[in-house]
Amino acid sequence: MVKVIASSIRKGNIIEKEDGHLYVVLKAESFFPGKGTPTTQIDMRRLADGVKVADRYKTTEQVERAFVEDQDFSYLFGDDDGFTFMNTATYDQVIVPKDVIGDQAQWLQEGMVCILSLFNGVAVGIQLPARVTLEITETEPAMKGQTASSSYKPAIASNGARVMVPPHIQAGTRIVIQTEDGSYVERAKD
Repeated sequence: MVKVIASSIRKGNIIEKEDGHLYVVLKAESFFPGKGTPTTQIDMRRLADGVKVADRYKTTEQVERAFVEDQDFSYLFGDDDGFTFMNTATYDQVIVPKDVIGDQAQWLQEGMVCILSLFNGVAVGIQLPARVTLEITETEPAMKGQTASSSYKPAIASNGARVMVPPHIQAGTRIVIQTEDGSYVERAKD
């Protein structure tokens, strides 16, 4: 364990609280008011049972950060038990519970290399590639006269995810999606 100041905590970090439990950070946000003490709001999930908690610390307050090992894993498949990944160096397989991956599961693709955060050999967090390429399977036709660049229409990607795309995107077009928020980036160049 390493003591760090609260303002240096980032999403995906593992911290140990006074209760002895480990928590994965879901969101960390620092506030610097004009008057008063700067604070850091940390939303986290307890690894033992999945309970979500939110704590507020002074930005200079010390927090115990657990040492987590980040390794490259290749995504194989998902089933009722969770998601199976293979270590690209040792070929060991790890099953990651669904609650660790959460909403990001919709972006997983077979063979995709992700970074798994391991604590004592157990996966506690995941980092997906920043962008994925998907094919649009269904979308509404463009409305005549709808030329404003800021107007978007709903579409369904090949993995079943709902995304918003510009009017010129049609079914069968491959697009690039930002995995962090599911936003459209550009038409795929392949």
